This record gives sequence, structure tokens and C-alpha cells, in this order.
Amino acid sequence: MPSAKDNPSAPSKRASPRRTAQTAKPVKPAVGSDVAAVDKVDTSYLQSLMGYNARRAALSIIELFLERLAPYGLKPVDFSVMTTIHHNPGVTSRQLCAALNLLPPNLVGLIQSLESRGLIERKPHPHDGRAVGLHATAKGQALMVQAEQTASDLEVEKTTRLTPAQRKTLLSLLQKIYL
Repeated sequence: MPSAKDNPSAPSKRASPRRTAQTAKPVKPAVGSDVAAVDKVDTSYLQSLMGYNARRAALSIIELFLERLAPYGLKPVDFSVMTTIHHNPGVTSRQLCAALNLLPPNLVGLIQSLESRGLIERKPHPHDGRAVGLHATAKGQALMVQAEQTASDLEVEKTTRLTPAQRKTLLSLLQKIYL
């Protein structure tokens, strides 16, 4: 096997002191040098990417969502599962996983947690003896009425710069990407 001695362009195992993070010192550019400086950061390329924009928009909404739904004890995934159960009484765990793109092992603990809080209950499925349907309890239904109103209000608040038509169009376009 050739060594660094055999190939002068190969990286040395011994790092130069000026290349280590611990010994790096800022270098003062000489007057009139060609060292670049940035006054305003250019993110135009990132802003041209769908994923970047979708993620930035989602993060701005999720931050407020976490704050506003904390009193209900609901995180985004809890809210998604609860609202799906609330609007689909008798939905099975398998259906929830498919609809929300969740892995079954991740759903098991969440269902147990929601059940232990008295928000959902399991009932035998009317057509499949092996399946169990999930139902929001009266407590869960009441919680979701309030939580869904809070979520709707915060989304309207975060999208105030959009007209109702633009908001509808944005939702439709985003759904075309993942549905």
C-alpha cells in the first residue's frame, strides 16, 4: 500500500497546526486584498427549492402550533391521530398508519397514551373480528373541538398575507406533491 511519502499530493496523517479548529486564528486581510465579505446573505438558490420553502413555512407554523396546543397535551402527531379518529369513528390502526404515513410500531405507544388519558377507546370492528376500531371518547371529542379550533385559528393567523383563494390554492398545490 503506497504511503503519503510515495504520493506527495496525498493528505498527511499529521495535520498542520493552522488547519485544526483549536489552533485556527482569524487572519486579518491585508488592505486592498481580494478577501470576500458578505453584507447580505444570498439565499436565492434555496428560495428556488420547493422543499426548502415548504420546510420553512412548516417550521413557522409548527412553532406556534406547539405553543398553542401544549395546553391540550397534543403534539403534531397526537393531533393528527386524534383528529383522524375524531372524524373517522371506528378507524383501525392499520388505516391510521396508511392515512398518516406512520409506522405501526410508532403508533402503538401513541394509541396507548391516548387511551390512558381517556381520549380514545377501542371497540370491536363490526366486519373484521381480528380488527379493533378506535373511537374518540366524549372527553376526546370535546378536546378535539377545542384543539381543532385552536389549530384553525393559528393557521389563519400565520397565513394572513394570503387571500382566502391563495390559501386554498396553496393547500391544493401542496397536496398534489404528497397525495
